[in-house]
Amino acid sequence: MAEQEVVLLLGADLGDPVRQCDAAQERIGEHVGHVVARSRDHWSKPWGFQAETLFLNRALLVSTPLEPAAMLAVCLDIEHHMGRQRDPDGRIVSRLIDIDILLIGASVIDTPGLVVPHPRLHLRRFALAPLCDLLPDWEHPIEHRTALALLNALPRT
Repeated sequence: MAEQEVVLLLGADLGDPVRQCDAAQERIGEHVGHVVARSRDHWSKPWGFQAETLFLNRALLVSTPLEPAAMLAVCLDIEHHMGRQRDPDGRIVSRLIDIDILLIGASVIDTPGLVVPHPRLHLRRFALAPLCDLLPDWEHPIEHRTALALLNALPRT
């Protein structure tokens, strides 16, 4: 497969989030593809649950030869090896590292294991702000608005 550009979102609120995101970024560079660019680090309150800690989020623009399912498997493996523990009931909880696939170019994928663009991307300031650091003019293939327009449409909290 030819190289394609993807945007991955790193997130952490436990341990040392900066160091963990740095380590995840390094592993992504080794196992997923060349990290072309990265966003600034964005700190935000937890979304979808209560916690005392702030989240660090960082977006990475990555050029990868991997098929989407293989890329997801590698990202999940990186999370696992870095100590990610998922809630057995599927609840959103604090974590050492989280790697989400936000987008794969202009692709739309809807499979049981992977939905791209990320299904809640357009609702999440903590994902859109780092994405806008990298690709403010990227147009969401379903919402038909740019990343910047989607970010600006969200209420301030």
